[in-house]
Amino acid sequence: MTASAPSETRIGFFAGMGAYLIWGVLPFYLRLLQGVPAADVLAHRILWSVLVVVGLISVLKGWGRVREAMRQPRLLALLFASAICIAINWLVYTWAILAGHAIDTSLGYFINPLVSVLFGVALLGERLGRLQWLAVALAALGVAVLTIERGSLPLVAIALALSFGVYGLIRKKAAVDAATGLFLETLMLAPVAAIWIAGTPQGITGWPPVTLFTLAMGGIATAVPLMLFGIAARRLQLSTLGLMQYVAPTMVLLEAVLLFGEVLDPARLAAFCCIWAGLAVYTLSLRRPVAPATSAR
Repeated sequence: MTASAPSETRIGFFAGMGAYLIWGVLPFYLRLLQGVPAADVLAHRILWSVLVVVGLISVLKGWGRVREAMRQPRLLALLFASAICIAINWLVYTWAILAGHAIDTSLGYFINPLVSVLFGVALLGERLGRLQWLAVALAALGVAVLTIERGSLPLVAIALALSFGVYGLIRKKAAVDAATGLFLETLMLAPVAAIWIAGTPQGITGWPPVTLFTLAMGGIATAVPLMLFGIAARRLQLSTLGLMQYVAPTMVLLEAVLLFGEVLDPARLAAFCCIWAGLAVYTLSLRRPVAPATSAR
């Protein structure tokens, strides 16, 4: 381990915490856009994010890194995949908040840390102890309880957990700095976003000034936390990054119940209890050393 490793870890921690705090208050921003279709909000978020990141890269003098990244086909393929994942995540999340399903988004992001743990085991060679497997099982039980009680899978929660889990995994593997990665992701999505907006009655400037300004602020609300997350993803273990995500869904759950008037029905409460128990068990397990994984090579 190099002497700079602890400093890099601290940078990753504070960047990740900043990202999750911003995501925790994002529902307040999105609720300002009620009446705007979720797909329109997503398209504006993408286009305005490109402009924000262009400004950031210019300030950071990062265009050389962008040109270098664009000469790497494997990296571009990874970023194309991560762009698709984050676009799906944004669309589902935006629709759910605008439709009054903030509790379901909170459930998804409580599931996500344990999804990240599973990805770490299956794809990155990380090894879990018995308590950690118990934690994953409890989360699965929570999803099963909700599915049985409702008669259908909690699709919003599962879509958010999987899409962001895969996004985090890809960004962990993509050897690129946060600003360059986000710029290329949004740049790849921008043509589709522009075509979508061009086909709407309002276009890009047909909204009332206040609505247009709010849509434009989506560039900052989108780019800043994702850049912070990108910084964290390159400096922290995937499991550590997943555990930090407790902050955002806790904030969203409290907002949904206390401020937005959503009801925490018995089925969802039972699912939350299972998942909270799983997270508690997993946190406890981190105090116990786990034997290093045996190399399969």
